Amino acid sequence: MMLKQDARALKSKAVSSMRAALIAFNSPLDDGRATEILLRLQHAFEMLLKAALVQGNVRVFDNSLGRSIGFEAALKQGQQLAGLKLSDDEAGTLRAIDALRDEEQHWFTEVSEGLLYLHARAAVTLFDDLLDRVFAEKLADFLPLRVLPISIEPPQDFITLIDREYEQIIELLRPGRRARSAARAKLRALLAMESHADPEAKVSQSDVNRVEQGIRDGKTRDQVFPALGAVGAEVSGVGLEVEVRIVKNGGLPFTYSNDEDAAAVREVNLQKRYAFPRQELAEKAGLTAPRSAALREHLGLDSGEPYLHIFVFGSQKHPQYSGKAVAKMRAGVKQYDMNAIWKAHGTTRSSSLKLACTQPDCALKP
Repeated sequence: MMLKQDARALKSKAVSSMRAALIAFNSPLDDGRATEILLRLQHAFEMLLKAALVQGNVRVFDNSLGRSIGFEAALKQGQQLAGLKLSDDEAGTLRAIDALRDEEQHWFTEVSEGLLYLHARAAVTLFDDLLDRVFAEKLADFLPLRVLPISIEPPQDFITLIDREYEQIIELLRPGRRARSAARAKLRALLAMESHADPEAKVSQSDVNRVEQGIRDGKTRDQVFPALGAVGAEVSGVGLEVEVRIVKNGGLPFTYSNDEDAAAVREVNLQKRYAFPRQELAEKAGLTAPRSAALREHLGLDSGEPYLHIFVFGSQKHPQYSGKAVAKMRAGVKQYDMNAIWKAHGTTRSSSLKLACTQPDCALKP
């Protein structure tokens, strides 16, 4: 494969950071070890994603800022890039590593050795998969197998490790222990791992406070961290050939709440999820405001979640739309005849007018 110069440089940086992460993992010194591992792993994947994007002719510079895009933007583009096509499970693993790195870099957290090994091993597996998928190379081409992450105990089930951490947090928060700081450090790590299941999960001080109170109130792990019940780990191989892939395994259904009485459940940033007012939604779909309203009506986007949320501030109501609504609108513009949509929904004519569709296999709505 003929690599572009920038892609070659970025891939080289990615491999160098992965080497450094593996050296840190195998270090006999504990001082700063977890921090070094997480920083290096996150950097390795950001460089590898950007190398893939550059090689795929995708712009990786933000013109408004004059510098390269960040980790999350690179990840989202990586999910769309032909030849890379990150799966939701792969994106979840990367987001969890990034969230853990963020806590280590900007505050502090405590990741148990079992969970650190599971994520480090999953990172090695995923890095190797992506390197092969995009560049037809294997990680073993760049380093001897003996330096891949090893542990004196085999990788354990994700939920077993989470439950073990949860029990330790309960013990640390018992009256008289004077170990609240250590407990909250572990809480931040578990909150960061919700990124496996929720792309918009972020760790905040209010989350930590809410979860801590829920534990003090006797809430179970399923109640406090419902999203983690949907995460599991697929482990194959033995010894140095172990492969770990962290996946969403279905799990129990869960919901988030912003009810202040639901102290155990973390709050979703709804303003981030529903970020687009009506005018911006129309602009992203390439429509005028009236035609956008007609298409919204036809698609049923004003019926509520997951497309619409109405924010109430005093006497004012502000409808905002989600990224899913944007995608639905853009698909609708390509799928339907907008003149027919306008005749059906944009005027006083009967809405029962049969709508023409530009694709023969699309489902027409009255």
